[in-house]
Amino acid sequence: MAQPLVKKDDDRDEEVEYSPFFGIEKGAVLQEARVFNDPQLDARRCSQVITKLLYLLNQGETFTKVEATEVFFAVTKLFQSKDIGLRRMVYLMIKELSPSADEVIIVTSSLMKDMNSRTDMYRANAIRVLCRITDGTLLTQIERYLKQAIVDKNPVVASAALVSGIHLLQTNPEIVKRWSNEVQEAVQSRAALVQFHALALLHQIRQNDRLAVSKLVTSLTKGSVRSPLAQCLLIRYTCQVIRESGVNLQTGDRPFYDYLEGCLRHKAEMVIFEAAKAITELSNVTTRELTPAITVMQLFLSSSKPVLRFAAIRTLNKVAMTHPMAVTNCNIDMESLISDQNRSIATLAITTLLKTGNESSVDRLMKQITNFMSDIADEFKIVVVEAIRSLCLKFPLKYRSLMNFLSNILREEGGFEYKKAIVDSIVILIRDIPDAKESGLLHLCEFIEDCEFTYLSTQILHFLGNEGPKTSDPSKYIRYIYNRVILENATVRASAVSTLAKFGALVESLKPRIFILLRRCLFDTDDEVRDRATLYLNTLEDDSVTESGKDVKEFLFGSLDVPLTNMETSLKNYIQNPSEEPFDINSVPKEVKSQYHAEKKAPGKKPSGLGAPPGAPPPVADSYERLISSIPEFASFGKLFKSSVPVELTEAETEYAVNVVKHIFDSHVLFQYNCTNTIPEQLLENVSVIVDASEAEEFSEVGTKSLKSLPYDTPGQTFVAFEKPEGVPAVGKFSNMLRFTVKEVDTATGEAEDDGVEDEYQLEDFEVVAADYMVKVGVSNFKNAWESLDPETERVDEYGLGPRESLAEAVNAVINLLGMQPCEGTEIVASNSRSHSCLLSGVYIGNVKVLARLSFGIDGTREVAMKLAVRSEDVTVSDAIHEIVASG
Repeated sequence: MAQPLVKKDDDRDEEVEYSPFFGIEKGAVLQEARVFNDPQLDARRCSQVITKLLYLLNQGETFTKVEATEVFFAVTKLFQSKDIGLRRMVYLMIKELSPSADEVIIVTSSLMKDMNSRTDMYRANAIRVLCRITDGTLLTQIERYLKQAIVDKNPVVASAALVSGIHLLQTNPEIVKRWSNEVQEAVQSRAALVQFHALALLHQIRQNDRLAVSKLVTSLTKGSVRSPLAQCLLIRYTCQVIRESGVNLQTGDRPFYDYLEGCLRHKAEMVIFEAAKAITELSNVTTRELTPAITVMQLFLSSSKPVLRFAAIRTLNKVAMTHPMAVTNCNIDMESLISDQNRSIATLAITTLLKTGNESSVDRLMKQITNFMSDIADEFKIVVVEAIRSLCLKFPLKYRSLMNFLSNILREEGGFEYKKAIVDSIVILIRDIPDAKESGLLHLCEFIEDCEFTYLSTQILHFLGNEGPKTSDPSKYIRYIYNRVILENATVRASAVSTLAKFGALVESLKPRIFILLRRCLFDTDDEVRDRATLYLNTLEDDSVTESGKDVKEFLFGSLDVPLTNMETSLKNYIQNPSEEPFDINSVPKEVKSQYHAEKKAPGKKPSGLGAPPGAPPPVADSYERLISSIPEFASFGKLFKSSVPVELTEAETEYAVNVVKHIFDSHVLFQYNCTNTIPEQLLENVSVIVDASEAEEFSEVGTKSLKSLPYDTPGQTFVAFEKPEGVPAVGKFSNMLRFTVKEVDTATGEAEDDGVEDEYQLEDFEVVAADYMVKVGVSNFKNAWESLDPETERVDEYGLGPRESLAEAVNAVINLLGMQPCEGTEIVASNSRSHSCLLSGVYIGNVKVLARLSFGIDGTREVAMKLAVRSEDVTVSDAIHEIVASG
């Protein structure tokens, strides 16, 4: 008996949906399948049983080999029935069961008989099934019938043959390619679906021949395609040809643009939309080319069909990211969509208007959005918030109304991601619009009074500690901060104590008041809160001007210029290896560890690295330094500045695996070649690497260390050292040849032969680049770190980066070129963004701290421009960074 599955309407309990498949079991259905063997077949009952079997298969139920075979043979007996509906179910069942080669023979004769039947429905379905279950051998036998079917007068049969050809092209391409003449004839068919399927198959046959595709598009764009579906396909193929052809440099015309523009006047809406969308997606599209497409989209905005309104507004939303002025003519139509019943359409309308609106329309838009926000889900609200942030950065004079709007929605109900998006937006506006700082900070303070998210509260408090002391009246924030100490959980209380201490350290007039508040925190129930309060009180009460006192205050309240993970590792090592010397923060490695430095965990191995228990191995960089200092030939090179990640010099699964680590010193570069012999029958001796530095003119080889023996699967190292000008970031390309003596090994005894043969193995080239002389070092507060560097060392210049696929590609290219650490998440570029700012920090060779501010912009022709500002502890380093960019 059927059981109730789900309520159709929560407000009307009497309306209940029932599933006819509820509770069916495979065993019971297989028992029912015995009905296929009855002498007098009941077509309706057989169809019901096949439906249940198909349901089970589509739900992921698996049949054993025996079960599948029994069902298959039982189903084949149903060919004797003349019922058309049952025959169609039989075809479906055979396709789903995917019989083996032995079983296919059983139904082949029946299917071939149906393929030549006078009943068109039988013919079409038999073609589909045969092409699905047959292999290449049988396909050659029925190829003649398939060719005839392609040009059959019945569109159902012709479409079945064409669709089968599309599937067969993946497995038997040579056979299908012989059907080109018949497919070409089918393209001229008057039947819409036949023309659509024929065009799809013909394009797939020719897709690897650009000239053939271009000829196909040229011939068909002259007006021989009647089917709207085929016309949409042709538009897509035309765009492909346009992308590959480019613009005519002499006339400035784009090939086939006239065809796309002509399709905008087609009677079918799907063709009009496809053509308009294609025009908007052309590379380097001009305003003149966009205009007719925008006009069509504007008409669709007022359509009575929701799907057309959605398609049009979504396309205009994308266009507004790159050509906002071209969309402004549609603003009135888009404003009417803000109240659209479809929330997706309304959200897209709002965000598009925020991209295309002018300064005078901001206030009107804010009023409309206020009523709209309560009706949409959080995911849509986040999109609106991000659009408002972009609008505020575009029109900074409107920050008051936009900031008030963000503050109001921040106090409304919403999930974590939504609230985080608002807080992030307010923080960005505070940083980028100086006039918005005080009002923005007050809005954040009011929010944390009722904030239910611990993470957001701590982040706001941290930001408040950095920015609040720099305002005209820092005292007005103290009440909000101390309220967090009284009313919040331990995590937020501890963060609030740190923020209070920052105000006390940076604002002299607030010190007495901060002392009183911190002393109250000494009676807190949480250890962390009490410990922080004690530490900050002792530090702030110490008015000594000794160097150590300055260092302590800088450490507690300044920016931390070492990665926290490195700090944690160094402290663990200090605790595990007690020393009479005090811990020195300068001993903490400043390089951000790469994934290459994380030891790969083997099954069953104990964890290593930061997650390891006491006794974990020291960082890889320390291991490198100890290894190099233990080799007399290289011990005089001085302190190791940086070690690169391993660069692979051989392909995977070759007979020898070799990678190189570049060790950078002030006046030397040492290449460590890590070698592994992967052949059990061989022993390598006297292993060395011959390096050709002819393309690295500033380097001169000064020493090598070969590897005496390299047994099977036992890694070993060989070294080559080069001298370079001191403190200079010399670059160059190095060619490498692995040289060794190979001896045969008896795998049974493990003994090697006495005589060996000298051999060589060519390795890949590698380069020493400018980024090798930069250590990635993050800063916790970029603004403070920037202001702490002498403005006299700042160097600013602008560069053209040429055409790029996207702004993100340009940003990543510059980051990789400089080898610096992105700060505050600025390496992430919003999709389709037209401008972006990126903050980078690092330590240059010679242990010189350097910071960089990069501003990127991209125009309609995809040309990227960049403004680069650099500050460092040495003005020559600022100049060197600009030289790297100029030459890169």
